Amino acid sequence: MKKIVFALLLTSTQLMAATPPAFTPQQEARIRELIRETLVANPGILAEAADAYDKQSQQLQQQMLQQVVAANKDTLFHDAASPRMGAKNARLTMVLFTDYNCPYCKQLDPLLEKIVKTHPDVALILKPLPFRGESSMSAAQHALTVWKTQPDKFWALHQRLMAKKGVLDDASIKAAEQKAGVTPDVSSAASRSEIDQNLMLARKLGVQGTPATLIGDHLVSGAVPYEQLEAIVNAQLEQAGAAK
Repeated sequence: MKKIVFALLLTSTQLMAATPPAFTPQQEARIRELIRETLVANPGILAEAADAYDKQSQQLQQQMLQQVVAANKDTLFHDAASPRMGAKNARLTMVLFTDYNCPYCKQLDPLLEKIVKTHPDVALILKPLPFRGESSMSAAQHALTVWKTQPDKFWALHQRLMAKKGVLDDASIKAAEQKAGVTPDVSSAASRSEIDQNLMLARKLGVQGTPATLIGDHLVSGAVPYEQLEAIVNAQLEQAGAAK
């Protein structure tokens, strides 16, 4: 009944806004009074309308995300310049947008690595996003250069950089490289180009901060608990299996 009433209210409002006017001033006043009386008597109508709008908005955002992922799947999932760990022929590939100076990224990073270790059919791809100043950019460029020149040493360096509390600087980046056993060349122009590409992808996906993790058709913002990650991964794996 409430849905019918709400539909009639919308129709009445649209008719009132039509040109030329469909009602006299007296009729319009009476319609407004009926609307007010109906809303006072049935306040849940507004809540229902708000819920319906939220659901419709979420569905639209999900559709847009799926379209962006489909249009950029090669760059997201098959870019050799992006660090990767886990299954070679993964049923599910997660894409992490991260910043080496981001404290929430430092919290999330070991959780995602745990997911990969406990799920042999899952992979993780890293997309550095230097949102937090020059040292974020420097760390990202150094890390991507190591991935290109010494990929077997990358994850050791990555973990050292993530383990650093506070903001990185040139000295702490150099110390992390030494502890990881690497001495990279000067950060290459190719690494900067990769970062620019990551920034472009992030904008297309609607990423506004780090960390942000693409898990199947879900974009997870922020550092979330392991149990939530596990539930999303399991649901996406089940969905991938059903799609075969």
